[in-house]
Amino acid sequence: MENAHNNTSASGMESKEFTVLVALLMSITAISIDALLPALGIIGKELGAVTANQPQLLISMLFLGLALGQLICGPLSDALGRRPILFAGFALYLVGTVICYQADSLDVLMFGRFIQGLGVAGPYISAISLVRDLYHGAQMARIMSLVMMIFVLVPAIAPTLGQAIMLVADWRSIFELYLVYAACLIVWIAFRLKETLPKSNRIPFTKKGFYEGFKEVVTNRITASYTICMGLFFGSFIGYLNSSQQIFQVQFNTGNLFAFYFGLLALVLGVASLINSRIVEKHGAKFIAFRAIFVVVIASLAFFFLHAFVAISLWMFMIYAAIFFFCFGLLFGNVNALAMEPMGHVAGIASAVIGSVSSIMSLSIGTLIGQMYNNTLMPISGGFAITGTLALCIIYWAEKGRVEENVSAEGSAV
Repeated sequence: MENAHNNTSASGMESKEFTVLVALLMSITAISIDALLPALGIIGKELGAVTANQPQLLISMLFLGLALGQLICGPLSDALGRRPILFAGFALYLVGTVICYQADSLDVLMFGRFIQGLGVAGPYISAISLVRDLYHGAQMARIMSLVMMIFVLVPAIAPTLGQAIMLVADWRSIFELYLVYAACLIVWIAFRLKETLPKSNRIPFTKKGFYEGFKEVVTNRITASYTICMGLFFGSFIGYLNSSQQIFQVQFNTGNLFAFYFGLLALVLGVASLINSRIVEKHGAKFIAFRAIFVVVIASLAFFFLHAFVAISLWMFMIYAAIFFFCFGLLFGNVNALAMEPMGHVAGIASAVIGSVSSIMSLSIGTLIGQMYNNTLMPISGGFAITGTLALCIIYWAEKGRVEENVSAEGSAV
């Protein structure tokens, strides 16, 4: 009880309010991507896209900004505190949103999305750090579980919000939604959230410290391997995300029901995340992650070859998509935890480097898969099969190295 009181006084708000705020901070990335998805086709036509796949780059550019922003915001958050990075991130996000709102060409809109991505890195990085500052062990797990319950609803609801706005206004009004969302969070933080990182706990930012942290991440066999796995697997997921509007609205002609189908799959991922939080302690992150990747590879290979024999219908795709969404719900948290496991002593910089490196990898892979979209699901299923197979090989190599190191250490001890 005393611990809960200390956490309340440190953040300036009760744990329920704090949990909702953290979930909404994490959700700004999801809403910035998913609410715009129903509008991609219309934006492409209005701003003169050269190809049908070009508007996908509006998703990729936000991811690029986020990937680079994490490298900056992570270390600076540990050095300056959480509130300055939150406010700086939101300021950039607002600038990017205004640029997008006024854009008269696809290039200007993509630039605005990049600035938005740099901005969301602030709240995205700070959200987890806020929890880490105040809670530990079982309490931290409980708070994060509640955060995830709220967080998983956003990808399910966001496309519906975007679709609803498109029914009464044009696509630019989606950026008005982003402005209002960000402004509400800024006011909330300004008046309710205290600084959670005391000056005594801050880590000064130095080039040497950053270089050593970066070197430690990329030279540690386990951390580097799982970081690459994240990049590979999230890359295939971005490939799906980039193509989702075309898959549902063009290939399967779902019209305004796109938001419903997209949201349904997002809920599958959310349910899997909640199941994972309850079984991971019993079975272990490595056990679950390896089997989830294996299932996605088998399902993707089967779906890829199914194209040769039958015309793929919407219900067939929904079954396949539900499988890989469920497996992704089991994967995201576990693979990140496995990458971070050896990095406890440099957690702040390691988290930023792991997030940034895997994001840049996934952005490149996802953009490539998305741009290969050809009105069939072969690029998507082929992408999942190839990246999943590579990830399984890398995990096997990493864990084999861990076993060899343990045997060697035991031999030295004897």
